[in-house]
Amino acid sequence: MGSVRARAAAGATVVVALALLAAGTAVLLVLRGNLQDQAGLQAEVAAREVAAQIATGTAYPKLDLPDGEDHPVVVTDEDGRVLAAGEDVRAVDGRPVRGVPEAGGGGAGRSGDVDDEDDDGDDGPGGPRPGEVDGDVHHRDGTADVDGTVAAYRFAVVEAKDGRGAKAVVRAGSALAPERAAVGSVRTAMLIGLPLLLVVVAGVTWLVTRRALRPVEGIRSEMAAITASTDLSRRVPVPSSRDEIGRLARTTNETLAALETSVERQRRFVADASHELRSPIASLRTQLEVGVAHPELLDVPGAVADTVRLQRLAADLLLLARMDAGERPAAARVDLAALVREELSQRAGDRIPATTGALAGVEVAGSRGQLGRVLGNLLDNAQRHAAGEVRVAVVREGEWAVLRVEDDGPGVPEADRERIFERFVRLDDARARDDGGAGLGLAIARDVAVRHGGTLAVRNRAVFELRLPVAG
Repeated sequence: MGSVRARAAAGATVVVALALLAAGTAVLLVLRGNLQDQAGLQAEVAAREVAAQIATGTAYPKLDLPDGEDHPVVVTDEDGRVLAAGEDVRAVDGRPVRGVPEAGGGGAGRSGDVDDEDDDGDDGPGGPRPGEVDGDVHHRDGTADVDGTVAAYRFAVVEAKDGRGAKAVVRAGSALAPERAAVGSVRTAMLIGLPLLLVVVAGVTWLVTRRALRPVEGIRSEMAAITASTDLSRRVPVPSSRDEIGRLARTTNETLAALETSVERQRRFVADASHELRSPIASLRTQLEVGVAHPELLDVPGAVADTVRLQRLAADLLLLARMDAGERPAAARVDLAALVREELSQRAGDRIPATTGALAGVEVAGSRGQLGRVLGNLLDNAQRHAAGEVRVAVVREGEWAVLRVEDDGPGVPEADRERIFERFVRLDDARARDDGGAGLGLAIARDVAVRHGGTLAVRNRAVFELRLPVAG
């Protein structure tokens, strides 16, 4: 039971077995009830035929009684004395019919006493009138001894009165052997067919489940191979069927593709970070070693600049690592116009003082520190490329708050407008150590914008547009 195939086959077999058992029991009960009703109807017909003869005045010795083996008939009076009995009928329900001489010929009646007086058909003073047959009939199961053979019968008891008003109780039976034989045959067929059907159900379920799960084993083995080889470029086989397993394979491949992209991005990030850190560290070490050997040659401003650059790079790398780890921005309300005024007031030493356009009072939800970092990075980028003007504006467009930073520099070529947002990417004119930075500013700005539910893109060559959903 350790496999899905075994559990599916066992479950299907148990369910089918219970269903067949319930259905078979119901069929047997219905069949038995119908056959008993049919036997009771035959016994009632035989009893009423004899009762009709009595009601019309036929003498008891001359009653035309049916064959005793098929329909044993016993006619008694109110005191239980046998007035007539079918041929070869010796006992009913174990009570012998005695003292009745054998009658000659089929249907000849005989008279005598039943050993134990019992009038099951006596309805008291409310019975039929003289010359009539009672409309009520009573059924019961019992046995009869016919010519030495005891068998089960379904008896019908009917009362009648002859023309003189004497009551007679007619008991006529119908054999239950055919009913029991039919029920036994059906039961035997079910007992033989049920196990065979269950074997077929189990086998078919096993084969169908095995065929359905075969692609799953292929997916599992390929995933195991990918894990062992660490080759994330491999993909699991996708079956041609458009079912749950096919969707599972496609989703697995999408997960592998995303994982491959993430791992490749992480490797590239580590390599680029190592490269970017190596330069300021090597420069700072060189300056310090020169300062130790020749204090008069120590370039203190250069060492400070390298230290500041190293500090900024470490802060950028830490922020990227936190965002890659899934850190969500704080849910605070930030007024973009106030944020612009605050940021510009702290940038008194910029090469080109930034001017402001329209500053709409619009609030967004997010981290004030991270959004301030985005604005600062955009202003740093504009200061690096502007010829003589940097302009900042905040407007509202429907449900979006739009922050624009524009400069009068050469702008960004259309082919590079997405590439500049990749990590450690610097265009050719921005690779100098003093001007270019590490190529992380715009990448950080884009990541922060996306994590706040917004976008950051280049519009009209030199316009950087940050769009964020309005708070509330």
